[in-house]
Amino acid sequence: MTSIRTTTILAAGLTFGALPAAAQTAGLCNGAGDNGQWIGGNEAASDIATAGTFLEGTAIVLPGSEYVSLFTVSTATEVRVEAQGSGAGDPVIDLLDESGAIVLSDDDSGGGGSSRGEIALSPGSYCLSLTSYDGGAMTGVVRVGRSDQEALTQGLSEAPLFPPVDATPDNASFGCSGLSNYLGDGGSINASLAADGVSATASVNEVDAWGFTLSESTALAITAENPSADPVITLYDGAGNYLAENDDWDGLNSRIEMIGGLDAGEYCIEMRALSDNGAPITVSVVGYDEEEARIAQYDRGDASPPLDGSHPVTDLGILPNRLRQDVRSTDAMTWFSFEMDAPGLVVLETASGGQGDSVMVLFDDFGRQLDYNDDANDSLDSQIIQRVNAGMFVVGVKQLGDGQQASIRLLLERWVPAQ
Repeated sequence: MTSIRTTTILAAGLTFGALPAAAQTAGLCNGAGDNGQWIGGNEAASDIATAGTFLEGTAIVLPGSEYVSLFTVSTATEVRVEAQGSGAGDPVIDLLDESGAIVLSDDDSGGGGSSRGEIALSPGSYCLSLTSYDGGAMTGVVRVGRSDQEALTQGLSEAPLFPPVDATPDNASFGCSGLSNYLGDGGSINASLAADGVSATASVNEVDAWGFTLSESTALAITAENPSADPVITLYDGAGNYLAENDDWDGLNSRIEMIGGLDAGEYCIEMRALSDNGAPITVSVVGYDEEEARIAQYDRGDASPPLDGSHPVTDLGILPNRLRQDVRSTDAMTWFSFEMDAPGLVVLETASGGQGDSVMVLFDDFGRQLDYNDDANDSLDSQIIQRVNAGMFVVGVKQLGDGQQASIRLLLERWVPAQ
């Protein structure tokens, strides 16, 4: 079928390339259409009631902007309006009448994150606004057609269980279509989540996607482990909607936490390996444990522990001019607190004698990260030099790499302004 398709590109009020004539009706849709473009190229060609086929336009939406297509209806008509984003783009549409009132809004009714709505429209002019769900940049296609004309989107009733291979965030081809490998043998994994969860091990060459089923809403965490593979995981729901992605949560291992919970239904974990497609990756789905997750944050150094005794922190007291502390450093952060009784400069260093690869992080007592360092002074040791006010501070040191440990020396120096 031959369509009438414009190649309008509108972004944040800027136009690029050769554009069809802009709307000349000032104040159309209460001003929403002032920077819009007629979807047929001009007003006369944008009457969907008389168009021989659907009308379609392409748009680039920059962060915080919208794309507005204009069309008219000369006689009462059943109209379908649609928008489809490329890659992981998640379009949202609003249809406004001449007064600016929203007569239709939609996010995902087109299936797979696309937007779609059917509505009976009276004669008049209309503005179809396209925005990105997350407010970010997006390239999309908008289509206005009658009910007897070809649709752009599949609609929810026709949505696949998992997305087609071109619906991944980067348009690459991986494995959620035709899924055959399920965690927990395809049945509900809810009972297993209360214990140790479910897991499986395979390389990306062997299994490029794992499915799982939930019988009730639950909060959970998904991990993919093997630094040699450097795994990346992407989570989709059964309608093909992109939910989350992660790479390098803890070193080169990946983790997705769905703290708000996932509803009952089927889900797909898409697998990629950035280093070695043949290396085995252990994929696990476990119930989300808030306390366990908080401790894991402390061990990674993503957050500092509280100073209330609930997590091990060695108190070094008021920092003297120079203090040395021997540390048996592991792959989990070892924490120390110290106090500055006056503003000054702190110099923190590790010395490992070539035994390890240390990482150091400094927080204030409120939990704000002040500095982080790995590999200072052309070595695998760490160094932080930070100007601070009087108060309490928390410093953590650890070794890079799973299971790594080393005996290191931590040096803390205090410098105060000359009087």
